[in-house]
Amino acid sequence: MGTGFCNWVLPVILCCWVLFLSGVYSGDNLNGRKVRGVNLGGWLVVEGWIKPSLFDGIPNGDMLDGTQVQFKSVILQKYVSAENGGGQSLTVDRDIPSPWETFRATLANQLIADYPGTPGWDDNMATFDMIIVANNLHGDYQLANGYGHDKAKKVLTEHRNNFIKQEDFIFLYRHGINTVRIPVGWWIAQDPTPPPPFIGGSLAVLDNAFSWAQMYDIRCIIDLHAAPGSQNGMEHSSSRDGSIDWSTSPEYISQSLDVIDFLASRYANHPALLGIELLNEPSAFGVPLDALVSYYSKGYQIVRNYSSTTYVIICQRIGNADPLELYQANIGSSNIVVDLHYYNLFDIFFVNMSAGDNIEFIFKSRQTQLQALNKANGPLVFIGEWVNEWNVTSGSQMDYQEFGRAQLQVYDTASFGWAYWTLKNDRKHWDFEWNINKNYLQLEQTKVTSQIPNRREISSAAFFAFHGSSSHLFFNCKCFK
Repeated sequence: MGTGFCNWVLPVILCCWVLFLSGVYSGDNLNGRKVRGVNLGGWLVVEGWIKPSLFDGIPNGDMLDGTQVQFKSVILQKYVSAENGGGQSLTVDRDIPSPWETFRATLANQLIADYPGTPGWDDNMATFDMIIVANNLHGDYQLANGYGHDKAKKVLTEHRNNFIKQEDFIFLYRHGINTVRIPVGWWIAQDPTPPPPFIGGSLAVLDNAFSWAQMYDIRCIIDLHAAPGSQNGMEHSSSRDGSIDWSTSPEYISQSLDVIDFLASRYANHPALLGIELLNEPSAFGVPLDALVSYYSKGYQIVRNYSSTTYVIICQRIGNADPLELYQANIGSSNIVVDLHYYNLFDIFFVNMSAGDNIEFIFKSRQTQLQALNKANGPLVFIGEWVNEWNVTSGSQMDYQEFGRAQLQVYDTASFGWAYWTLKNDRKHWDFEWNINKNYLQLEQTKVTSQIPNRREISSAAFFAFHGSSSHLFFNCKCFK
């Protein structure tokens, strides 16, 4: 009877053991390690500040799509104004320009001055000084429209083929990086002939990235960085003019879900795929939480249609938004990750901080938030973007090393891991490769061996069979032998 009992109980326990291991390891493709990643920003989604030279050949480059201008009457010395902020008549009666004296003179909203007779140059009401207020959008839309299709295709083909290459994956592998987060634009789903003005060819390059990643034991997170209509009005969302229209149109949201479906169907079974990020940096000021949660829930289900284990990553809203709002949303039940972006920049709060103040903020504020989110009953935590840069203008190499060490120490505790922004950048302290080669960022001192925690649903019986009594498991194994 004893032997019979042992013969029966071992398969049950082994079954539980397999169930537990499959919950922890299957689908993460990192052998249980946390993500130590680098973003491949500015590659398949253009950001002009990362590589400004991409825009050098555009004629009239100071008048790209989205450029903000003001018009001042030469005779009256007053500014053109949109009455009550817009939607009514235009007047020429303002002494000091304000936001509604600033225009994006887009094709659908042309500013026209009607003047009877033949206008002169300096002595009539039809002559205005045009003042460029802002020319800060340098994304795919501006590049493609600025050059025109043929020239843009040549520029982007050269850029995509040379900005990131196979040698870069070797560099990452040698420095212990196990993951790349790859931003893509929505038009990739319609490659090779996306709608104008976008330029095809990014899909083949993404395929190359997956092949290189597989060669060097690196995993890929595909990140929908630029959504149709723009989710944040910035150049990295490929905004045309700074507007945030993504959540205002069911068509844009549906089109975004189609992109997720395309990416999941194409890469779900690829051994290099680690996760799919449904949307990068939606704006808290332009994207309502209910619309975002609905989209995330549908996107999660789409990915699950193709894979039960691929990580689904949902990004926190930027602006005045609490990351806990996503923990309370109940978007998915397994392998779901919340992406937080931590920069000691872009806020007046950091402007006058010393090197010591910045480091103290990492330990007191960032670490406290991470500890709370790690303990929360919900998604894993991913610091999907951070950088070894700050507003300190006189930081020494040692200051940067200490700042980087503090960030690595704290971000290493994130339950899913982290990814540096970005591999290559015209601004050297944002450039991961430069930071490593010049010894401003020291990875070796903070190597991670801990595993990604499992938050899949496991039955209490299976959990007890593994955790309840290890000696009981060992005894039954010996008895069976």
